Amino acid sequence: MEYRSLGNSGLKVSALGLGTNAFGKRSDRDTSIRIVHQALDSGITFIDTANIYAGTASETIIREALRGRRQDAVLATKAGLVAGFGPNDRGSSRFHLQRELDASLKRLQTDYVDLYQIHTFDPYTPLEETLRTLDDFVRSGKVRYIGASNYAAWELMKAIGMSERLGLNRFVSTQTSYSLADRTPEAELVPMCLDQGVGIIPYFPLAGGILTGKYAGMDDKAPAGSRADTDPGFQRFLEKRTLSLGEEVLRIAETAGFDPAVLSVAWLMQQPAVSTVIVGATKSEQLSANLQSAELKLDESTLEALRLASDPFRYGEPFAVYRLP
Repeated sequence: MEYRSLGNSGLKVSALGLGTNAFGKRSDRDTSIRIVHQALDSGITFIDTANIYAGTASETIIREALRGRRQDAVLATKAGLVAGFGPNDRGSSRFHLQRELDASLKRLQTDYVDLYQIHTFDPYTPLEETLRTLDDFVRSGKVRYIGASNYAAWELMKAIGMSERLGLNRFVSTQTSYSLADRTPEAELVPMCLDQGVGIIPYFPLAGGILTGKYAGMDDKAPAGSRADTDPGFQRFLEKRTLSLGEEVLRIAETAGFDPAVLSVAWLMQQPAVSTVIVGATKSEQLSANLQSAELKLDESTLEALRLASDPFRYGEPFAVYRLP
């Protein structure tokens, strides 16, 4: 396994990370625990969760999976998206973040998280309040590093500039939708992160499974057991041009002799500013396949074929972005 610096920080993370959004939802407790143990045994250190994944089940399951192995993991969680029905159950105010961090630490049964991330930009809270709160978390020892998620390039740059002006701990990473089916970060976010030393953590690296080839030749009905089958809300991502890209990636993968999912993640790992790619798994076989991407270096002809196929996805709307209502 390759280990990379998270942005310009001293923290090393595995190039392949484990996403746990499905834990407690599409992946039951026992299977999820086995996946975490398999990941750690395979050299994956970066484990990403959030306070709202599967309600709160993801964090609770990770607590059990890391019992006796906490020191082996770089544990990341988040807060900021809607977590309840009250007026303070969302956003990045001091009130909300303090409560959610304490709740996450309790569920995870740990004294600290390695990376605490703001799940989305909060236009309703003064940015200085958020940044001072995060700085307090780091100084208290409850958080080691801080990161952003779903921030536009200008929002992230504003936060970094304010942190530096005020002498506060600054964001070392940002999560964003980034894949062959979503190259929109390359316009502004990637150059900004390269300039400022911020590590990019892509989510939806397989466009929710579209880049695995499972939807190739799909008619009106999604494949049984697929994300589009089990999560009706995912249907909105099944656009004709994205499905066509999935079929083209499958063709390129077959020509190169690789699995399309492995090919897609390996491509992402070779992009500038990417520190770790978080890929979810609902069964051990998926994780085993994903691990191959960490060892694969694509040749120039394959990279060029993927670049040309995905070039239209540098423009337009992101594949996914999560914002406060």
